[in-house]
Amino acid sequence: MKERIVATIGIVGLVALGLAELLIGAFVTLALLNHPEIESAALRQVLAGLFALLLIAALAALFVAAWRWKGQAALAVASVLFLVAWLRIEPSNDRDWIPEVARAPWAEVTADTITVHDVRNFDYRSADDFTPAWYDRTYRLDRLQGVDLWSVYWMGPSIAHLFVSFDFGEDGKLAISIEARKSRGEGYSTLLGFFRHYELAFVVADERDVVRLRTNYRKDPIEDVYRYSLKGGTEMARHFLLSYVDRINAVHDRPEFYNTFTTNCTTTIWQLAEVNPGRVPFTWKVLVSGYAAEYLYAMGRLDTSVPFDELTRRGHVNARAIAADQAADFSERIRASEPTP
Repeated sequence: MKERIVATIGIVGLVALGLAELLIGAFVTLALLNHPEIESAALRQVLAGLFALLLIAALAALFVAAWRWKGQAALAVASVLFLVAWLRIEPSNDRDWIPEVARAPWAEVTADTITVHDVRNFDYRSADDFTPAWYDRTYRLDRLQGVDLWSVYWMGPSIAHLFVSFDFGEDGKLAISIEARKSRGEGYSTLLGFFRHYELAFVVADERDVVRLRTNYRKDPIEDVYRYSLKGGTEMARHFLLSYVDRINAVHDRPEFYNTFTTNCTTTIWQLAEVNPGRVPFTWKVLVSGYAAEYLYAMGRLDTSVPFDELTRRGHVNARAIAADQAADFSERIRASEPTP
């Protein structure tokens, strides 16, 4: 009986080891196939193929006692060598960036004010044709009134790009969008976002830029933009803002990699909200970002006086943004109350 139990434990242990190796090996293989610093596609394919063969051999060796630990040792050595080389890949602030993320914003905070440098406010003629423009602005912290969450959809209900804007009353609105920082000639790929291809960008922008770009100029595909006001009071808003500022300044001084899974527009917002007590628990809806607003509604962090579908309908700003276009009071117009049907 005891021998049977020991044998069963041994089998379970080998299966667990095999599954762990399979997951790690799959990541290493994909990372080699999409390595950001190996320009030759042929070399990437050869290295990935060799590692995949070693992984298969190591998994097969689990079932051959004479080769079991030799196979695991060989795989472990190869994995460690990969990890050492992988961790040597460092993010940078000094690349030939696309104009939209050419500047890394930063901010200065006093007891009463926050001065934000390099707020983006491009003059768009189309999504790809624009005149770059940036400004610096000082906001009084005692005028901070609240925070809006923006949810942008372009590929169905499951995936959305989220960003926030801070309402400083008569000082204006400050929008902050967390994005992948791309170099010139570089497109965005969800897959490549796992493998250190993009730096992390905080786009600090005027709402006439970051909202209007999505409602008025991006047409292929069309993007639907929704605004939700977050509940929590001015103290929560202040802590949240200063959490953003700390991270923005940190990235300005020490660049970080963007990651599709761990460091993206949604997970980073959730991390930054940790400064406030009672932050909503982590859930799969933080990862499947199209459901984040619905999750916040269920947790009582949005206006629950109306059903969520009605709140979403009211928050759809595309038509109002298209009508407002380049108006100086763009932010006020897109928040205007809809007439009662």
